[in-house]
Amino acid sequence: MTGVALRPGTPEAGAPETGSARPPAPLSRRHRQRLVLLGALCTAGWLASVLVGHYVDCGPELHRIGLAVHILALVLSFGTILVVDWLGLLWLLGKMEMHESGKLEAAAKPLIWGGLALLLVSGALISPDLTNTVTVVKLVAVLVLMLNGLSIAPAMHRLLELPPSTRFSELTKRLRLRLLIALTVSQTCWWTAVLIGLINSTLRRWTGA
Repeated sequence: MTGVALRPGTPEAGAPETGSARPPAPLSRRHRQRLVLLGALCTAGWLASVLVGHYVDCGPELHRIGLAVHILALVLSFGTILVVDWLGLLWLLGKMEMHESGKLEAAAKPLIWGGLALLLVSGALISPDLTNTVTVVKLVAVLVLMLNGLSIAPAMHRLLELPPSTRFSELTKRLRLRLLIALTVSQTCWWTAVLIGLINSTLRRWTGA
């Protein structure tokens, strides 16, 4: 879900097999610091991409290359996210066990984050129009989806310590709400960014801009 691996973990000592799953221990201080650092790096990379794209004229040749890479990166990351979130949704609905999506999600992480990195690099080459409110919404959506992918890590940490057969209905109310919010934010931001990108690209072709 949202690109963070949902791998099976070892059963927590004394954890019930049915009913509400007991909350495992929180993330360690080192893991929290790592998440903060990754969030800062994502924000810095996003800001650098926006500023370079706005203030640096890369020329028509680099613009065409950047646009091609941007589309490929979008297909790579968004396509992978759709599969991962779909598997997460099936688990939420009780259609599959948690461990069944583990290997695929672990393998998908490099594709998702690699695709996002390419989106930032190529985005700097296609001159985003920061005076266009819709474009700004798209850029903010990209930042939010990256931070959402990182912020869900503590919830994933809790899931990893539960038995692989744990169902969504057995989780605590707070954890269920956190997962649903993450899934909703992920899909909302991705579809917002994709649709706005398609609209902007179509308008540029029509206007010759």
